[in-house]
Amino acid sequence: MNALRSGPSSPEVVKRLLDNMQADLRALSMECKKRFPPVKEAAESGIVKIKTIAVRNVDVLGALKEHSSEVVQPFLMGCGTKEPKITQLCLASIQRLMSHEVVSEAAAGNIINMLWQLMENGLEELKLLQTVLVLLTTNTVVHDEVLSKAIVLCFRLHFTKDNITNNTAAATVRQVVTVVFERMVAEDERCKGMEEQRQLVQANSNRRSMTSLKPSAKDAYMLFQDLCQLVNADAPYWLVGMTEMTRTFGLELLESVLNDFPQVFLQHQEFSFLLKERVCPLVIKLFSPNIKFRQGSSPAAPSSAPVEKPYFPICMRLLRVVSVLIKHYYSLLNILTLVVWFLKCLRLTFNASWYDLVVKSIADTCNGAFPCHCRSFCQFYDMKPHSTKVFRDIVNALGSFIQSLFITPSLGNPTLATSQSTPGAAGTSGGLIAPAAFEYRGTWIPLMAVSVQGSAKATYLEMLDKVEPPSIPEGYALSVAFSALLDLVRGITSMIEKELSLQEEMKTTGQQQSLAFPQLVWEEMISACWCGLLAALSLLLDASTDESATENILKAELMMASLCGRLGVVTPRDAFITAICKASLPPHYALTVLSSSLTAKNLQCMRTLLNLAQYHGAVLGMSWQLVLATLQHLVWILGLKPGSGGALKPGRTVEASSTVLTTAVMTDLPVISNILSKLFESSQYLDDVSLHHLINALCSLSTEAMDMAYGNNKEPSLFAVAKLLETGLVNMHRIEILWRPLTGHLLEVCQHPNSRMREWGAEAVTALIKAGLEYKHDPPLPQNQRLQLLLFHPLRELSNIVHPDIRQKQLECVLQILQSQGDGLGPGWPLVLGVIGAICNDQGEALIRTAFQCLQLVVTDFLPTMPCMCLHSVVDVAGSFGLQNQELNISLTSIGLLWNISDYFFQRAEPIEQELNKEEVLLERQAEDKDVALHRPFHPAPPFDRLWLCLYAKLGELCVDPRPAVRKSASQTLFSTITAHGILLQPPTWHTVVWKVLFHLLDCVRRSSTMADKEKIESGGGNILIHHSRDTAEKQWAETWVLTLAGVARIFNTRKHLLQSLGDFSKPWGMLLDHIQSAALSKNSEVSLAALKSFQEILQIVTPLKDTERPERLDAIGVPAFYDVASASGPGQASPSSQLVTDRLSCQSGAEQQWASPPGDKMEDSALWWAAWNSWYHMGMERTRLPDPTEQLAFVPSQPFLTALVQIFPALYQHIKAGFTMEHLAKLDAVLHGAVSVPISSDTSPFILPSYTEAVLTSLQEAVLAALDVLQKAICVGPEIMQVMYPAIFRQLLRFVKFSCRPPHCGKLETKQATNAKFNQAEWVALNYVPFAERSLEVVVELYQKTACHKAVVSEKVLEDIIKTLRLPLGLKYTCPSESTWRLAVSSLRKVLSTGLPVARQHASSGKFDTMWPELALTFEDYLFSKSTPPDNLSIKKFQNYEDIDVEVVQLISTEILPFCNFIPKDFVGQIMVMLNKGSIHSQSSSFTETEGWIREEFSKACFETLLQFSFNSKTTTPQEGYISHMALSVLLKRSQDVLRHFAEEERLSRSGPLSRQQVTEIVFILKAIGTLMESLKKAQPENVDDNTWAQVIALYPTLVECVTCSSAEVSSALKEALWPFKDLMHPPVMKVQNGES
Repeated sequence: MNALRSGPSSPEVVKRLLDNMQADLRALSMECKKRFPPVKEAAESGIVKIKTIAVRNVDVLGALKEHSSEVVQPFLMGCGTKEPKITQLCLASIQRLMSHEVVSEAAAGNIINMLWQLMENGLEELKLLQTVLVLLTTNTVVHDEVLSKAIVLCFRLHFTKDNITNNTAAATVRQVVTVVFERMVAEDERCKGMEEQRQLVQANSNRRSMTSLKPSAKDAYMLFQDLCQLVNADAPYWLVGMTEMTRTFGLELLESVLNDFPQVFLQHQEFSFLLKERVCPLVIKLFSPNIKFRQGSSPAAPSSAPVEKPYFPICMRLLRVVSVLIKHYYSLLNILTLVVWFLKCLRLTFNASWYDLVVKSIADTCNGAFPCHCRSFCQFYDMKPHSTKVFRDIVNALGSFIQSLFITPSLGNPTLATSQSTPGAAGTSGGLIAPAAFEYRGTWIPLMAVSVQGSAKATYLEMLDKVEPPSIPEGYALSVAFSALLDLVRGITSMIEKELSLQEEMKTTGQQQSLAFPQLVWEEMISACWCGLLAALSLLLDASTDESATENILKAELMMASLCGRLGVVTPRDAFITAICKASLPPHYALTVLSSSLTAKNLQCMRTLLNLAQYHGAVLGMSWQLVLATLQHLVWILGLKPGSGGALKPGRTVEASSTVLTTAVMTDLPVISNILSKLFESSQYLDDVSLHHLINALCSLSTEAMDMAYGNNKEPSLFAVAKLLETGLVNMHRIEILWRPLTGHLLEVCQHPNSRMREWGAEAVTALIKAGLEYKHDPPLPQNQRLQLLLFHPLRELSNIVHPDIRQKQLECVLQILQSQGDGLGPGWPLVLGVIGAICNDQGEALIRTAFQCLQLVVTDFLPTMPCMCLHSVVDVAGSFGLQNQELNISLTSIGLLWNISDYFFQRAEPIEQELNKEEVLLERQAEDKDVALHRPFHPAPPFDRLWLCLYAKLGELCVDPRPAVRKSASQTLFSTITAHGILLQPPTWHTVVWKVLFHLLDCVRRSSTMADKEKIESGGGNILIHHSRDTAEKQWAETWVLTLAGVARIFNTRKHLLQSLGDFSKPWGMLLDHIQSAALSKNSEVSLAALKSFQEILQIVTPLKDTERPERLDAIGVPAFYDVASASGPGQASPSSQLVTDRLSCQSGAEQQWASPPGDKMEDSALWWAAWNSWYHMGMERTRLPDPTEQLAFVPSQPFLTALVQIFPALYQHIKAGFTMEHLAKLDAVLHGAVSVPISSDTSPFILPSYTEAVLTSLQEAVLAALDVLQKAICVGPEIMQVMYPAIFRQLLRFVKFSCRPPHCGKLETKQATNAKFNQAEWVALNYVPFAERSLEVVVELYQKTACHKAVVSEKVLEDIIKTLRLPLGLKYTCPSESTWRLAVSSLRKVLSTGLPVARQHASSGKFDTMWPELALTFEDYLFSKSTPPDNLSIKKFQNYEDIDVEVVQLISTEILPFCNFIPKDFVGQIMVMLNKGSIHSQSSSFTETEGWIREEFSKACFETLLQFSFNSKTTTPQEGYISHMALSVLLKRSQDVLRHFAEEERLSRSGPLSRQQVTEIVFILKAIGTLMESLKKAQPENVDDNTWAQVIALYPTLVECVTCSSAEVSSALKEALWPFKDLMHPPVMKVQNGES
């Protein structure tokens, strides 16, 4: 078969076939070589034959087929040997030939004959079946008797004793039968289009063939005919040789053919004839024993003769055949006979058994799948006069059967009777879920899943392998009947509705109806079935305990009610609707209305009722009354309450005692509410008549509810009112049709004494009015005055109702009208604004809130549409809302509205001003005509300016409101408005703004803040907590003062030039400075700090100059920028000193050109800035003044305040630097010194101070250094006269440096130092001044390096001051508060001396540095030989580090001082030599070089090496240079003599023990130095070494000799080297002649 896939005639396939055939023949020849010579010869001749065919023919396959009889003969002979191996080989070769379709008809006949022989001998039965199947499926050459013989062969093998062979043969027979009919279908397809007149088949039992049919059709005909014969137990005509046949197998084959090939029987008359004449009588005949048995088994049947018991396999297969006949051939056969048989079965189902259930499965399949059958029954039987009502009987029989199961359950299934006593037992154990079932009056029947929707599941029809009928599960009969009933309803309704829709579509499109729609048939079908259906469905609905089953029943009733409504059949429609309504209410609801119990089943029925009303409301008609009444009862039971728009929501807070709702019911409440809303939303799709039916029904229900609510305290039913509203809202497109009856009834509801009902009546009326005005009518409302009046009529009628709650609704309605119709009010605006503004504090919050909403809408949307004359009223109304004290949020929001109003004035300034001017002219003319005076506020300002002043005055009034939040919001709004929009004012108007608005407001706020109560406020009303920074009235007014002052300063900053143009600007400037100074000196830290911020604000004013006159950029002199010191978290916060004031000032550059001051104003500007300086100095001195000891509570300013105060100076200095003198510098120094001396409160110190170990500056300290930095940079780039300030700056910085060791004191305030960020309990905490002092020292060093040569620095002895200041930490050394301080002092001293000593040498003759040298010597002495001791925990590494620093100082002396001794006083040099000698001696007392066991070896070595360096200086060129060498040499020799003597003494005392390492090291160093000294002396010029020196050298020798007893090898070696040079000094005595004597 695989070879065929590549092409049946391809050369490869043919070659492979020939090779395989030859191989098979050779194998056959070998197998038969000895035992079967004829077969061997035939095989060999076959090989020759195949080769000959292959050589002589091009079409090899065709030639093989032509000679197939000869080719296949050897294989047939091989099969005749009956040897299994040979037979298998031959059959495989024959199958190969068949698969290549090279078998002729004659060869096929021979093959079948051979297979028959093998079958009779019982050989290779499975191989035989396989060969037959291959032959029939791959070739079409087998027909007639050969085909019948092959089929008979398979049948006979089916009835062998081997099960495997039986099953294989059965499958082969089924496939062969299918192949026969498939060949016929293929034959018909080939002959399609060739019309032939077929003659009707005659019933001739002796005929063996049909000549009128084609070959394949004839075979199929003969096969089917013989199958009927065999099933009927008659002899076959065609299948000759059949010895055995079972009726069940024959029925299965008949069913298969009838089900798979209906087109054969429908298209061929011969087969139709067989169907009618053979199949139907056969089925009826085989049914007869079953009916007789059932009739005989009934109690009423006579028992005279025994009745044959029906055989289950045959009955089941018969029913399957009948199912196929009804399904496929109902149009061909007279189906009534079969239906009658079914009805007989159905009527006898009271003794239900498996037979009834199988029959009911057939009926379920037929009715559910083919509803048109039912219509045919009705049309051709029920509608005929004097005819059997087949359709009605079917439905009634089905209904009666269902009813009978509940009435006489024992007659159905015996197991049902036992289940009556334990209903629902399967679901009561172990907490399992109860199974689906029906329970009615004590009878419990389970429901089984026998079908899915629309498709039957015939369980028992599939039991082909069962011999005995199976046991029927409990409830299966009812389940099948229930499924059949639902499918019947579904089929009828879907068929009729489909045809109805098609009919309506054709009417809509105007097409001519080509079909006569059977309206009468539909009505007859409904009339025939509704009673039976309703009875069965009602019973099942009442008995159902399963949600799914209940849903299916309700759906069936709903479909029937809808269908009846569409067909106009009123009585059945109302009956089905009544059944649903009844099931929706609790049982016996009418009798037990006061104690009802709603179940989930009732709720499920309710959902069905809602779906019916929603989707089928157009067909309800007068039934709306019944539906709505039921829904109203259900809404009352469920506790649903009306919500917005009339929608019902779950609103039961406490369940009524008369109603019991399950958890499942409560869960479904939102779903039911949603369905209810959708129901009335769908009313928009109803026609006008149906809509009036709905409205009338709702009004009737509402009237009943109103009557019940009179004198009754219970909650009234609002269902009808809510649904009237909902219905009206969704039908706005045809509002005129329902408006009068709808609103007329709702106005009656508004007058009801029950507040709840009245509330909802007003809600409904106003909602409908708003919706009607908002709806886009066609034509629009402005063009349809009649409709507009119609819509406004109910709103006007509401005014006649005296109930107070109605006015609230009315006002809310006005709000909505503004939203929808505000653009068209026109001249009515004054009235609307009057209504909105007519509020007072005694009115309720609700009305104020609603009226304010109207105002919000007016301001946001309708200012452009109203006349400008109303704008004053808008401002007044907004201000009145701000002043009301009922609702704080409204007051705050009204202030925001005032801002919006001002913004609107600004944006439309020109048209508003023009219109106001026109109105002003008109008013003046009218006043002149009437001779009356006009009273206008802020006159004679222009009208537009008066509008602004009115706004400012209203905001100013709000700025002093008793409520802090209102004051804050109003202040921010006032100043933002003036800043943003003040440019529109005329210049003269600004005088009024400044004095009558701004300064008047400042005075009021200052006065109120000063007089404010200091008592603590516990809460802000309600549950609002107040922060401790706002818990008193004084603190709250302080915030207002801050905002007001900042706002005024900002206005002065931005409008300075404009205000100066008014003249006499110094007065308002002085007034502003006075307010700032007053606030800055306030004891409230928030106010004082804010005052400084305001001061900073006004200092940012820049007077633009020409490019050539502009001052240097501030960044050139390092002016720091201002920043928010209140938000600084402490010294850890990086100082923004790198940012520049220029960056802040540059933002004003856009305004500079506009506000450039003329040159004549420079003098006035200078006066203004000096006034600011005086205020700054006064504030600084007052705040840094030492507290009076007599004061019990001393006020100490905060660090943020002082920081801000100091930060003001850099900006202020830019304006006054031209006149800044030493006097002003002294004042500045006083303020700065006082500021940094102020301690910190212990409460705030954790937030300002770093830990004690952190070397970080506080913000104040950074600001102080930044101020001095600005000043010294300005001096640097300024004129020569300014450089005299350098010494003063140095003195101030050096005072700050001393703070590291001597912190300042703030008067007599008791302060304590901070330790590691955990502070002692003290009221005031002193700052850690170490970082500040160290930073000041760095500045001093840096500044001195730049300015050391300046005259003022030299003449004022700045270097001496620096050395004096550094002497303090250098002298303390280890006892210094911070190690970093003295180390920085050492480093600074080195840097300063490196820079200053050359300058001092240059001015040595001037005497300006004479006093500096002794101070420097003392400084060296105090540091190098400090009286302080190192700490106990000092490590070796740390000590060595300290020693390295000391060595560096010695190196400084050796490099910067001693080489220049000729320019240095001799006394100073002598002191230095003494110090070097002192430092070079190891063995001195600890007070000199040893501290607590530490010996500075390297330091001593450095001192000694320095002495050596200057002792061996042989290149002295001047006497001054020589004297230092003699001095150093003398000191060195004396020091060596002392050390050697001391060593010799120690050696004598410690002979028993070794010397210490320090002693050995020192003596070795001295010995080496002596050796070096001797070598230097020998090389020196004789005149450079005096006799005293030689005498000291020779004096060393005896001491050296005393040391030779030392046991140390290291000392001995050094001693040897030291003694060796003395050999050159050993000479004979020389006779000296002195005074003439020898």
